Amino acid sequence: MMKKTILKVSTAALLLTQIFSVGGASAKAVDTAAPRVAATATAKAAVPVMTDNLFKYGLKKTVNLPVTVTAGGLSYTLHKIMIYDIDSKEAKAIRNKYGYGKYSDYFRNPQYFVWTKITIANNSKKILQRNASDVSNKWFLGMKDSGDLGPAMPYFVADKKNNTSALWSFKLKPGEKLTTYEGYVYEGKFEYFVISLFFNGAFSEKFIVDRPEEGNSK
Repeated sequence: MMKKTILKVSTAALLLTQIFSVGGASAKAVDTAAPRVAATATAKAAVPVMTDNLFKYGLKKTVNLPVTVTAGGLSYTLHKIMIYDIDSKEAKAIRNKYGYGKYSDYFRNPQYFVWTKITIANNSKKILQRNASDVSNKWFLGMKDSGDLGPAMPYFVADKKNNTSALWSFKLKPGEKLTTYEGYVYEGKFEYFVISLFFNGAFSEKFIVDRPEEGNSK
């Protein structure tokens, strides 16, 4: 009788030992895996979003994007600006997709293609538009004195009003806004970067890269 009791106790102890061993191994596996998942998520979250490559052209920002400028009820926000050599693979991919030519009214032999992401909002009481009824530009991006970027026409989508992939013709009623992309061409030096707005009798500008001190122009 005593032998049977000892056998039962030994068997129970062995089973408990196995259960705790398995439980401990599982718990250890979970505890080890959790930090790895957290570390991966943190690494992904830490990757900064690239909003410009101005540094590549010797331009040092004084403010970070996005930047908003307002004038006369027009609000213009620049989210992103990327400058590419005109014949680079990046520039060709965008130009071929939307039909951007190599020339503009401003430049006959541009060296660069510039791609921007913007949001425009009409907070005025009048129509904000660029089309056959009003061909005037409402904003300008300048890189040096008398050196504005030249708006490039995306021929494949130029007739699509308020196009969100490549802007040309647009019309916004009071209270409306539009987030889209806009292409430019440019030739010459990069000395600073300023956004200028003219709308509804008002003017405003904001420097993203300050004008160099006299005698320090590139």
